[in-house]
Amino acid sequence: MSNPLANLPTEVPSDIITIEQEEVAGLSQGAIVRKRFFRHVGAMISLGIVVVIVLLAFTSVGFNIWGLKIPGWWIHDYITPYNIDLPGGAPTWRFPFDFGPFPFGQDDIGHDVFAQVMRGTQQSIIVMVVLGGIAGVIGIVVGAIAGFFRGWTDAVLMRLTDVVIIVPVVLLGAIVGRAFGGLGAWVLAAMLGVFSWPVLARLVRGEFFSLREREFVDAARVAGASNARIIFRHILPNTAGVLIVNISLTMAGAILLEAALSYLGFGINPPDVSLGQLLSNYQTSFNTRPWLFWWPGVFIILIVLAVNFIGDGLRDAFDPRQRRMPGKVGPYRELGLLLSSPFRRGGGSTVAADAPVAAGQPRPQQEEERQEDAT
Repeated sequence: MSNPLANLPTEVPSDIITIEQEEVAGLSQGAIVRKRFFRHVGAMISLGIVVVIVLLAFTSVGFNIWGLKIPGWWIHDYITPYNIDLPGGAPTWRFPFDFGPFPFGQDDIGHDVFAQVMRGTQQSIIVMVVLGGIAGVIGIVVGAIAGFFRGWTDAVLMRLTDVVIIVPVVLLGAIVGRAFGGLGAWVLAAMLGVFSWPVLARLVRGEFFSLREREFVDAARVAGASNARIIFRHILPNTAGVLIVNISLTMAGAILLEAALSYLGFGINPPDVSLGQLLSNYQTSFNTRPWLFWWPGVFIILIVLAVNFIGDGLRDAFDPRQRRMPGKVGPYRELGLLLSSPFRRGGGSTVAADAPVAAGQPRPQQEEERQEDAT
């Protein structure tokens, strides 16, 4: 009995392109990445949340950079105690737009909780960016060198990585926080970043192990490219998805680590403020005055979730194996449309996102819309 599938074509003709290829035809790699990222709904919402939080935190109570103090627009600061406005220091915010002088309430001695939360958010953002940047640079360099050169170079660097990675993060952070926490968020973040790179280094090393044997690396080597150029110009961009996801997770973990250290008393020290410190100070008020505990926790959760979603969107945008544009019809949706097509008006058919379409021919969905407009 003959095989009915034997006569099917095994190759796609040269004049046939997929719908996804048609969408990105003629676009540069940067334009494709931007298009994919902008169509990732979760990443765009998260990016908007992060931008709003950063602007609110740094413009409201102002900030101080190496002695240069820039004032903010909020009427209170995070250090001075004020007269209690409402009984128990209750929030003066009356939803939606009547904020009052103390929208997040006051503590026992009259500190403005809004100003304290904004200052704590500043510290968390500084720790997130500085720690993520330092850990990312060290991890990329160590992993790239170990994965590219192999041999004794790889052995030495990986043994160094093993020494750092076996130390518990909280214990190491407590030691660093006790020694450098009083010097401010910048120094604390820098010292924590020096010890936060091993996981990224291992991931980069693994990617380099597989990519260094690819044809484009051999072509670059034959063309006379130096090892440094091959590493940072040819191989490293192909690891962008792994790097971005891991660095975003590291940055989100940095906020949680700083909050945990400050909660335990090993992080940023008074008179400065951090979100973890506020949680520690007001933990006994959870049942009686919950607004003192809620707001620091809400901002920690918002920042961590938003950074993770942004990292996920960037991963999808940079991943060359991504076949479907974010926001397009997925495989399960396609299956549902296919099964329901006989029951729809006119028995219309559906086409998968990667179904072949002849070059220059309209898509079936577009043809359907034109027929409906004509009627």
